[in-house]
Amino acid sequence: MVGERIRIDVVDSHVAERGPTALRIAIGGQLRKLREECGVTREAAGDHIRGSHAKISRLELGRTGFKERDVRDLLALYGVTEPTQCDRFLELVHKANEPGWWHLYSDLLPSWFETYLGLEGAAMSIRTFEGQLVPGLLQTEDYARAVVGLGHETGDAVRRVELRRKRQEILDVRGGPTLWAVLDEAVLHRPIGGNEVLRAQIEHLVAMSYRRNVTIQVLPYVAGAHAAAGSSFTILRFAEQELPDVVYLEQLTSALYLDRREDIELYREVMDRLAVQSERPERSREVMIAAAEGLG
Repeated sequence: MVGERIRIDVVDSHVAERGPTALRIAIGGQLRKLREECGVTREAAGDHIRGSHAKISRLELGRTGFKERDVRDLLALYGVTEPTQCDRFLELVHKANEPGWWHLYSDLLPSWFETYLGLEGAAMSIRTFEGQLVPGLLQTEDYARAVVGLGHETGDAVRRVELRRKRQEILDVRGGPTLWAVLDEAVLHRPIGGNEVLRAQIEHLVAMSYRRNVTIQVLPYVAGAHAAAGSSFTILRFAEQELPDVVYLEQLTSALYLDRREDIELYREVMDRLAVQSERPERSREVMIAAAEGLG
């Protein structure tokens, strides 16, 4: 099929709103599809752009930026010769190479967290267990300000809270990820920022729980010991089948990104067990309402 005129599928315009990582993954998926349709091996594609099969793999997984020359050469190899198609595709490539919105906050962010922000915006689904605090995607500004005050200089507080609010916009983007959060009941009783701030935060959780793309469950005290005791974590899943899930474990000064199959399977099992041990979403909402009322 090499040399035949081939059309490129349109990349959903809303993907770009989710950040450059999401766009890189979408573009990489298009390049892989084109290569496979033409029957070109990764090795042959790598040779064509003076690279290796490993480079082609990284490009197709969206794990690296794109060079315009490489993309042009690959499109030609795959039979994409119509000028308008090539130009539109290269426009997307340029957007994918632009810094993410979080670049404006790079002075506040360690590199390991910048990586997470990109993956979070690119994910199809986010499943998270939190045993200490409300997850960042669900925090109110006052609660976030109190959390920020626990570990950072107040001079950065305004921008750090702004950064957290900006993150939350992915839940409003059409085609954005779904969020499934399991919260230890202790989260509803730890008065971060004081009772008034916590009450408003819980009321926000209740409101968010009605959204179609958000599921919140509460793991009650009566559940006793559980498989994730002492460890909060997040599982990111992507629409592209070629991309493995990623487990994100945040520590005080670093983070771990796990994508080995055995690790992923373990954390999936743990998350599934937590969901079973937790109250159903409807009952969890009742628990949250009662917790808020109990704060006066």
